[in-house]
Amino acid sequence: MTRSALAVLAVLCAALSVLPARAGTVTICTAVADAATGEMLRQEGACETSVTSASTFKIAIALMGYDSGILTDEHTPEWPFREGYPDWRPSWRAATDPARWMRESVVWYSQQITERLGEERFARYVAAFGYGNEDVSGDPAKANGLTRAWLSSSLKISPLGQLAFLGKLARRELPVSARAHDMTQRLVDIGETPGGWHVYGKTGAGLPRRKDGTLKRGHAYGWFVGWAVRDGRTVVFARLIQDSERQSVPPGFRARDSVLAELFSGPGAL
Repeated sequence: MTRSALAVLAVLCAALSVLPARAGTVTICTAVADAATGEMLRQEGACETSVTSASTFKIAIALMGYDSGILTDEHTPEWPFREGYPDWRPSWRAATDPARWMRESVVWYSQQITERLGEERFARYVAAFGYGNEDVSGDPAKANGLTRAWLSSSLKISPLGQLAFLGKLARRELPVSARAHDMTQRLVDIGETPGGWHVYGKTGAGLPRRKDGTLKRGHAYGWFVGWAVRDGRTVVFARLIQDSERQSVPPGFRARDSVLAELFSGPGAL
């Protein structure tokens, strides 16, 4: 996203912020902390609520992919789309490289990385990162954790858990190479806001499950998590929202747009 696009987005969202909240959507949590000290700067809502990590987990997968050598740079490897891969969005039915993977949030590319890692190495990375509940078992009795754990399945994380993981990432305390940190940061670079913050982040959207294991459609969670830098200071942030009815704009995008406007651009910005 370019700086001009961010500026337009900030103006639009600031205007929308004076209107009533979108019907059918609640903000579960907004949390912001100083990355260096861990000091909580803002904590609103039920921030210990753990839900599916959804596509925010791509940040962790990118670190694994670059650290292990499966990923090389922003455009290598490029893998072809094959019939049978998840294609919930038409844009996923195309050859994809790391930059496109993150930009379009392509699920099957994530799965190609984790399959190349294998179950043991994948589980070791998740445990070493201390990521959420560290449960990569997947759906009960389906042995699909390697490709499904983060998709409305066993792997769950709270907004405070996101801050803990992102704080270690921002301080470069995760057990991966410096290049893995550098390349992952490039992939999630959102750009600079009118408020002077350079933002890095990832959206995510996923559905809760009923007790019988079926997906509760129309009640999607939306994430936007990441870190932002200005004048030598770094903060980490997480916003989690949930819909109670189907919306026209994906919840992760709405979480992202509101964070950029409210926290990093508008009159009440940090």
